[in-house]
Amino acid sequence: MIVATRRFCLPGLLLPLALVACSAWNGKQASLEKQQDPSKIPVEELYNHGVDALQGKRWQVAADQFDLVQQTYPYSPWAVNAQLMEAYSEYQQNKYTDAIGSLDRYIQLHPTNRDVAYAYYLRALCFYEQIADIQRDQKGTEQAMGALQEVVNRFPDSAYARDARLKIDLCVDHLAGKEMAVGRWYEGQRLYAAAIGRFQRVVDDFQTTNHVPEALHRLTEIYLILGMPEEAKKTAAVLGHNYPGSRWYEDSWNQLIADREVKGRPVGEADNSGFFSRTFGWIF
Repeated sequence: MIVATRRFCLPGLLLPLALVACSAWNGKQASLEKQQDPSKIPVEELYNHGVDALQGKRWQVAADQFDLVQQTYPYSPWAVNAQLMEAYSEYQQNKYTDAIGSLDRYIQLHPTNRDVAYAYYLRALCFYEQIADIQRDQKGTEQAMGALQEVVNRFPDSAYARDARLKIDLCVDHLAGKEMAVGRWYEGQRLYAAAIGRFQRVVDDFQTTNHVPEALHRLTEIYLILGMPEEAKKTAAVLGHNYPGSRWYEDSWNQLIADREVKGRPVGEADNSGFFSRTFGWIF
């Protein structure tokens, strides 16, 4: 599972309002206030109690407090901020479905708010945090990529977009890893046509990932098994040209020698010139 670093987790809306009426909130005050009518407590106090809980990492208390602000003062500017901070509190508790619901409502109701970029970003993080291990279905990865791309498209010059681009790259690598895992399984089961499809997809659709060298090697390996030496040599040539220093290139070259499809010495016994330069004449 991809482990995300939780960055940009609090928007700038937290401090400006918190400074208006920042007051200490201890257990005794909280107990007393539970017995009070919330409508008799100033909205800024209710909000700042939520801020205090956030800073103390009491996520559920914070979520409840921000919800109370919305219920008690629904038409106050504080309620707008409270909706976003409630979503953040839910996110911190790994209640991603609840957080996404809160953020969808926020985006729908406040599309021009100054903090809407953060709302889109936090929504994308909720999907990103749920990315499953490569052994499982990757629908969540695709959802995360879609949400992250929306951040990039809507707010291309923001810090949120910069981080979203990095996470998109990780998602792409994750999807490529899934294809490789399935391809290896097919190869192990001798389902070579299915394996070729998976490895070729990595080469075609995930060219920027570090899985491509292995995919090319696996294709070379399978072509040799299937008695298709010309396809094997062409694929290995591409591998040697683009990744001449990789261990996958060395394995492919040595395997071609072992199968007597090329003449030469195994890597380490001969010169270090690229495979492509050694085989270009045979293939083209």
